[in-house]
Amino acid sequence: MCAAQQGMVILGGPSCVGKGPLYEALCRFYPQLAQRLQKLVLFNSRPPRPGEVDGVDYHFRSREDIEALRGRPGYVVLEVRGDVQALDLEQVRQVLQQGRSPFFEGNPFVPVQLWQHPETRDLPRVSVFLSPLSREEILELTAPERRVNLQDFVAEVMRRKLLRRTQRQKGLLSLKELSDIETRAQSAYREMQLAWQFDYVIPNHDGEDSENWQQFYYPLGDARRALATFAAILSGEPAPGAEQWEAHLLP
Repeated sequence: MCAAQQGMVILGGPSCVGKGPLYEALCRFYPQLAQRLQKLVLFNSRPPRPGEVDGVDYHFRSREDIEALRGRPGYVVLEVRGDVQALDLEQVRQVLQQGRSPFFEGNPFVPVQLWQHPETRDLPRVSVFLSPLSREEILELTAPERRVNLQDFVAEVMRRKLLRRTQRQKGLLSLKELSDIETRAQSAYREMQLAWQFDYVIPNHDGEDSENWQQFYYPLGDARRALATFAAILSGEPAPGAEQWEAHLLP
């Protein structure tokens, strides 16, 4: 399915893998594709990061307020990396009625739930998982002679990205912020285990901590390749930079 067709477009992946910068780059360099998408705004119990706007990035609410939505018809509510998030499915219906594609950008736990929900499981969709490692790298790292604990390896990769991003945003970090970083880093492997359920996987080493997204205006390195691949997928064109993962790739 391409973005011109009516259905959901999903971009998932671990925290700080580069989903936000990828969408921003799509808006900047492929506006004809981005304007077909309407981003879904979820409820989130965490406080906004620097630059985030309530009602645009998320509906920032207390944990208690979001938990109160659990079990109510038309809401998907779940725990995500220590926070509580919720999606009002009425948003999805409204966007579809406007003839646009509902666009979800965030952790992969929510879309997996949507694929099982009776109101959204049968919707046409294209789903993309942004991964900090490629399939080839995973196969090399999991070779018996390497003796690599892949879960610890992934956590360390994402921990470094998260630390760089948060230090850039906030400078000195509090114990609470360090704890949040650790929660997100430890969650990354479990999220990558869901990647095989997505239509496409795009390897990307330029996470949100990378200057390759905006420092030189034009994306460079993996940021450029990820953008070109994402745009090709949304256009319904061949995307040689994308991968499909088998269910048993990550043990």
